[in-house]
This record gives sequence, structure tokens and C-alpha cells, in this order.
Amino acid sequence: MKRLHIYTGNLFGGIETLLISLAKEDILCPQMHGHFALCFEGRLANELRSLDAKVHILSNVKISRPWTVWRARKRLQQLLEQEQFDVVICHSCWPQAVFGPVARANYLPLVFWCHDVPNGKHPLERLAKLVPPDLVIANSRYTQAAVPKLYPKSHSDVLHHPLADPCLGNDVLIRHTLRTELNTPEDAIVIIQASRLERWKGQSMLLSALGQLRDIPGWVCWVAGGVQRSHEAEYLQKLEVQARELGIAERVRFLGQRADVPRLLAAADIHCQPNTGAEPFGVAFVQALYAGLPVVTTAMGGAMEIVDDSCGRLVAANDINALSKVLGELISNPTARATLASGGKARADYLCNPQRQLNRLYSLLCRVVEQEAVA
Repeated sequence: MKRLHIYTGNLFGGIETLLISLAKEDILCPQMHGHFALCFEGRLANELRSLDAKVHILSNVKISRPWTVWRARKRLQQLLEQEQFDVVICHSCWPQAVFGPVARANYLPLVFWCHDVPNGKHPLERLAKLVPPDLVIANSRYTQAAVPKLYPKSHSDVLHHPLADPCLGNDVLIRHTLRTELNTPEDAIVIIQASRLERWKGQSMLLSALGQLRDIPGWVCWVAGGVQRSHEAEYLQKLEVQARELGIAERVRFLGQRADVPRLLAAADIHCQPNTGAEPFGVAFVQALYAGLPVVTTAMGGAMEIVDDSCGRLVAANDINALSKVLGELISNPTARATLASGGKARADYLCNPQRQLNRLYSLLCRVVEQEAVA
């Protein structure tokens, strides 16, 4: 089976991590092979190429400029004629709205991989509604529950992202190397958040909670995630000011965009991402669990399908005092950290084992292809 994944490619976050994982782990399911069609060059395209994945650039698109949509659709049409794909998979509403009609015009099975929680009202969602897919793959049960607002008549299935343990090797050496690079003492307790610089990801809440712990010695915070859009630059400046006003600026390291997040996680002690808005799934949580870190986050959205008492702690949304209390306990209690860390890898593998998830993806796609052939 030859599948085509279509996405934008101009940012980097959870969807991009999934696409890279699909390219990396394709060998586990030799019955199918993936190609990737993107509109923009950038980190995603480069990382996919480094894995010898087939990457096709369709050209930059702005929906407000119809000629760019026409040009990209024409290139997709040419690609479909050249490669003879069995199924097209659009990741998010933007490519579904722009490129779904081309797949439909070529009578190809069309799958919509739902990574966000739709409400059916956003302009892009209204455009995507015009192109109902043969199947919706939701990244969590939480996301799946909202799919009917977008596609009330389309069948949906939940498929947690296939993600593998990176198996980096010498954790002691990695820990020493990264901490030296980041000017962090070997015996410091490192709290890390590795995510996009979006307000709802909760970096500000994390700083507020740590501000209450300023008198507890020995902890350092790493905030990984760089500016990708203009509003994120403003947010980063506010975070830096907040850290200074809380008196913890010397203990908080803003690391910018990093391509070595698994190594950063391996050198840390606690993962904390206290979302103020619900996470559709939470790739960052799974990565932290594979790294053997206790995960602290808020009790909402997809996080509740990932984090349980075996591997982390859930706190009430926007409750800074509760978050500060949990972090304080983990900072001061190495036994509690070790207990939660011991359950992380098993939990991550249970949810996201790539062999199992890719086989399930193949089964779902086979069903769609067979139904289209009968029709």
C-alpha cells in the first residue's frame, strides 16, 4: 500500500514529530510505504529527507491568494498521476480544505487525521467540512469526541501516535554533556518543559508555581521551544520578564528551538507542562515517559489518557498552588521521583508502541481502500 501524507511543513510540533516517526518506523510494517507532500521547505522536510523519506514540495500556499491554491493543487494532481497512490491522508483542516478536493477528483480514498479538537466554526473548519473523508483518524478519545462537529457522517477511529523509545545509549554521558552545555550542576533537579511557545501550553503557570518554590535550593528549569510566529516572540519576552519579577531568572534557562529534545529529556529529572487549555493528545508527555521522567500536567484533554498514577501526577487546571505543591514534593523526594520514573517507559510503550500502532494503521487503511474499491 502506497500512502501519501499531506501537510503544511512550515512549523514544528506534535504533528511534525508524528510524521517523522512514521517515516522512521515504516520498516516495521513493510506492507505499506509512505510519501510526504508539503507546501513549505523547512525543518520537517529536511528531517524527513535525512531519513530517506520521499518528500514532495507542492509550493507555498496562502488561501487568501487563490492562484497559490490553484498552483499547489496542480502540482498535487501531477504527483498523483506520477506515483499512483492507494490512499491520501490529510493532517489537519488546512490541507484537507486545500488538497482534499484533488484526492476526491482522482477517486482516491481520503483520510483525515484529526490532531486538534474541532468546533466546526473556524473558517478553515468550515472549508474542510466541504470535503468529508472516508475515515477520520483521531489522535485521542478526547479528540474523537469532537469529530462529529466537523464530520457527523464520517466513521472515526482512535490511533495514538506511533512513537518509539529513542534508546539514546549512555544516559550518564548524555546527562553530563547536556548539563555542562547548559551550565547546570550535576546534582541539580531539572524541571523541563519542551513544547511550542503557545500560552495554553502553560509555561507562565509553570514559572508562577516555581516562583513559590524560590526558597527551595537545588532546582533548575529548562524551557525548550523557540519562536516560530510573531506572537510567540511577544510571549517569550513576557516569560523572561515574569522570571525576573519572580526572582528565579538565574534558575530558568530558555533554550530556544531544539532538535535534540530526547537528549534534553534524558538529562532532566521532572517533566512539567501545565496546560491551561486541553491538549488534543500530548506527544511531549509520551517522549518524557520514554525518557523515564515523572510527568506533571493538568487534568484535562488528551493528557488524561496518557498520564496516570503509575507515571505522573495530574493537577487541577489553573491551580498554581496545587502545581507548586506537587513540584515541591517531587523536587525534595527522590524516592517519589524514582517510583514514577520506573513506570514511564512501560506506559509509553503500552500507548504508542510503533509496531502495534503501524499494524493498526495498516488495518484501518486497508478497510478504507477496500470500501472504495467496492464502491
